[in-house]
Amino acid sequence: MKLVSIILFLTLIHGEESLEHLPIELEKVLKEVPRDIVIAHRGTTYWAPEETEVAMRWARNIGADYLEFDLQRTKDGVLIALHDENLKRTTNVAEVFPERVDAPVSAFTLDELRRLDAGSWFNKANPERARTEFAGQDILTLEDVVNIAEGKRIVRDGEGRRIYRLDVQGRKCTQYEDDPADNGNRPGIYPETKEPHLFPGMERDLAKELERLGWYHVQVKNLKKIEVKPGCVGIANTGGRVILQTFSEESLAKLEQAFVRRIPTCFLLWLGDGISDLKENTPEEYIAKINYGIRHGAVIIGPSIAGKPNDYPDLLAPWQGELIHRAGLSIHPYSFDTEEQMTEYTGRKTKNPALNRTDGMFTNRADMTLQFYRKILTGPDNRLQGKRLYTAEEVLDELIFSSRQQVEENGIKDEMKGLELLD
Repeated sequence: MKLVSIILFLTLIHGEESLEHLPIELEKVLKEVPRDIVIAHRGTTYWAPEETEVAMRWARNIGADYLEFDLQRTKDGVLIALHDENLKRTTNVAEVFPERVDAPVSAFTLDELRRLDAGSWFNKANPERARTEFAGQDILTLEDVVNIAEGKRIVRDGEGRRIYRLDVQGRKCTQYEDDPADNGNRPGIYPETKEPHLFPGMERDLAKELERLGWYHVQVKNLKKIEVKPGCVGIANTGGRVILQTFSEESLAKLEQAFVRRIPTCFLLWLGDGISDLKENTPEEYIAKINYGIRHGAVIIGPSIAGKPNDYPDLLAPWQGELIHRAGLSIHPYSFDTEEQMTEYTGRKTKNPALNRTDGMFTNRADMTLQFYRKILTGPDNRLQGKRLYTAEEVLDELIFSSRQQVEENGIKDEMKGLELLD
């Protein structure tokens, strides 16, 4: 670490941009975010179809601190949770809309998207983790994810389809109910403005929708009160219930404008040729990114990490972690899949805690990350000590059993209604 510090010192005194520091008002915002948090990346990409109801319910019940997801917008203006710009990889769009297979998400209405199967692809891609109940999972909205974080599930009929109610304007609204499989955890949410250049004004839409749902307000005292059980994750009832994230410099600036009351925001980093990407992985470019983040309200930096299976560029070498922490920001790297990665970036590999360069992890396997944190955290920092941690399969089994019961019970109700009509 001494050598790293010397290199950085020499870099700074030779005329490159000076490293700025988080101002006091943003330090207060950062205090709303707990340390050593588990951020369930897309719910999970490993155990269930990403960003679907089963993935988000699983992440909540396993004990993740935040449900992470990507935001895009439908043709009719609804914010949805979906990663890819088109629907080819994670849905059966080629079967339902063969002439629109390459169309962007923004070319579809929500009703059209609800016709797609967003789960069967996972069974084909991961036969060793396939479950028949994954077939037919549908695309979630931002509202769906918030309700799941609050302990709800989507009301479905005997065939697993959503049951809607009509509002005063005749629009279909999803119905929610208390989730019988809910175990009391109330995680926060961690939405990303995905490809925001394709969705002008999505930052403003996000602020408005979160305010409608009670998860954002200019006055913290006016946030929705969410009941929390002792011993369970309770971030949903704190001022840090939402962390915003983006790769885009332009979107970061727009988020700062849209959210009058500053809330925790993460500036994501990537090495590439995109307009907001790092072009060279050098101290001067890295410092410029940190400074840009600070100037536009970011309190967290989210760099990519190396390692299987993704083999992303390593943007979190020890010197980079030192720069971020020296500037007063936290670090939420993406994305962890193995204990080897966790050991490396927390400094445990060299048994040097000074090399810890993560304050929370975007993880595809929240179950593994929770076990890892329980093992390495000590004293009052170890909120997981003595707490029962369920296996991924246990949680999935419980969720699927409960969903199967829901479908069977509603199927019986549908049959009874049909018989009543015949009578």
